[in-house]
Amino acid sequence: MAEEEPKYNYLPSTAAAGIFVALFIVLFVIHLVRLIRTQTWFCIPFLIGALLEALGYVARALGRSNPTSTGLYVMQALLILLGPIFFAASIYMFLGRIMIATNSASYSIIRPTRLTKLFVGGDVLCFLLQAGDALILAGGDDASGANVVKVVILMGLGFQLVIFGFFLVVAGLWHTRLNARKEGESIETFDWRRYMKMLYVVSLIIAFTNLFQVIQEAMGEDGYLLAHEWPIYAFDGAPMVVVLTICSLWLDEKIEFETKYGSSTSLQRDVSDTV
Repeated sequence: MAEEEPKYNYLPSTAAAGIFVALFIVLFVIHLVRLIRTQTWFCIPFLIGALLEALGYVARALGRSNPTSTGLYVMQALLILLGPIFFAASIYMFLGRIMIATNSASYSIIRPTRLTKLFVGGDVLCFLLQAGDALILAGGDDASGANVVKVVILMGLGFQLVIFGFFLVVAGLWHTRLNARKEGESIETFDWRRYMKMLYVVSLIIAFTNLFQVIQEAMGEDGYLLAHEWPIYAFDGAPMVVVLTICSLWLDEKIEFETKYGSSTSLQRDVSDTV
């Protein structure tokens, strides 16, 4: 019986994986505490994403002693890939709530109630496509079939990047139209521009990570990005830590989120201390 080949082109670092497990657990706890305190339940996907990221890096750490394990390899790949999708879900919902809170939903080319469904649906479709093909790729030995699967995975990653790019276009158009209206300067319920700046930053970071994944897949298994371990931490793990850190600032005690009529959510500044 032939000896099974290692799934990595290197021996995974337990120390590096352990550091990122700790970082994501700490951020999970921070988000959990602030979420309960502020009751901003739409940010629950941040918790799920942080937990998935932590578990993904646990699988990488275990991969050092089990480098031939297909299960651990697929687990770390899919969980690390899935985490940002949950982060993006909360980002989509946050934009919708800002639109409603500023009474400017009509300036968006997509209704806030449809915003999350559209973009999350696209992300989930891309993930399922990549996940299914990744499982086939991990368990198959057919070279021609593997090449087809890699192309499909690359297309899925590319489509995911296009989806997020379109989201930034939607956000930018809405922002521009809101700034152009006279009433835009009179919105004083909360500093919505500050939150939009943070939204743009985290969105660009996630888009950058998506681009990294596209380039990584395009270069192939023999490419530099998959042949070395440090890129996944520098261009995937670290950016997600930054995203979670910035987004924890959204869970502000001075911001009140209220769900009305079951579907709409308002966001307003608590100004009772200034009245």
